[in-house]
Amino acid sequence: MSHTTDVVVTGLGATTPLGGDVRSTWDAALAGESGARPFENDWVERYGLPIEFAATIKVKPEDVLPRPELKRLDPSAQYALIASREAWADAGSPEVPGERLGAVISSGIGGIWTTLDGWDTLREKGARRVLPMTVPMLMPNSPAANVSLELGARAGAHALVSACASGAEAIGYAVEMIRSGRADVVVAGGTEATIHPMPIAAFAASRTLSLRNDDPQRASRPYDVDRDGFVIGEGAGVVVLESAEHAAARGARVYARVAGVGLTADGYHITSPEPSGDGQIRAMRAALEDSGVAARDVVHVNAHATSTVVGDLIEARSVRGVLGDDADHVALSATKSMTGHLLGGAGALETIFTVLALHERQAPPTINVETPDPELVLDLVRDKPRALPEGPVAAINNSFGFGGHNVALVVTSA
Repeated sequence: MSHTTDVVVTGLGATTPLGGDVRSTWDAALAGESGARPFENDWVERYGLPIEFAATIKVKPEDVLPRPELKRLDPSAQYALIASREAWADAGSPEVPGERLGAVISSGIGGIWTTLDGWDTLREKGARRVLPMTVPMLMPNSPAANVSLELGARAGAHALVSACASGAEAIGYAVEMIRSGRADVVVAGGTEATIHPMPIAAFAASRTLSLRNDDPQRASRPYDVDRDGFVIGEGAGVVVLESAEHAAARGARVYARVAGVGLTADGYHITSPEPSGDGQIRAMRAALEDSGVAARDVVHVNAHATSTVVGDLIEARSVRGVLGDDADHVALSATKSMTGHLLGGAGALETIFTVLALHERQAPPTINVETPDPELVLDLVRDKPRALPEGPVAAINNSFGFGGHNVALVVTSA
């Protein structure tokens, strides 16, 4: 399928367990660093949590944002604002009428800190002590709304919620906003701030988290035979997308092109992926068709690969099913081995990694894979980055979420 409007990436922003901005995050990823670390509080003793670690944010918002913003924003919106400001500046703060500027910032869970703090206040101190800003802080569209307010984005402010696929779906929706003519520029991405004892207890109860309390930095191990669950992470990733025409007119630097979007649903189970990978396969094929990219042009895949026993291999078989023998020359990266799983922020951060992999011709490594699963049918980039070929090439970023949401994005080199 061909589109009259090409959509390009002109700005990148992030705050993550690996760094407070894109450059430090990407450098740490290329170096194979882990963002997992033990809790710096008494949650384990106070609540009896079975998990003692997480991939917590590297640079605290209080070191970046002024106090008034900290007080009126849930951490999920704080992270989104930090990442959006970096992305906007990185894009050169484009001059664009508000009616031609959009914001699509998603979260899988939303303002959980504000919600639970408000409930604690109500129980302990009564209704009169609940903050008047509680609802604007906890609503899942709060990050999108605050980014829209800051930039004066009036073409639309949206917050798609599709669990761990939310950040990638936000970018896909932003692409459609530009293609349809609603906007010339869209700030898009995902954010999550769920490292709180209640969500951690809930994820632990669902048996999806790694229990490697004795070795947090080696706990996230996608495709390893001893993988036992994901490491919960937090942070945000945001990109600035523009029509190629708009970017060229202002002489903007272009990192890459978001060329294809594929969206499907499993309709199978609330947490488990459909075993045959049919929904994932359909999403990747749809994204390739949308982009006009052939399987032979794909040189890199940033996998969803969370480090769960079942999910990792379903995705690997799905990639092989889509690319066939062309998968033999594809460099597969599973960056959650380093960042942990940012839930609603994951797909956006991993889109940034995919863009940078093509821009700098380096596939980031996957760490902690000591014994690759013998059923892994793809070429995994382990421990050190791998050079990608020159010339016009493409990559796929996969994001899958509870509820059976499947999002595939095809990124092509600039």
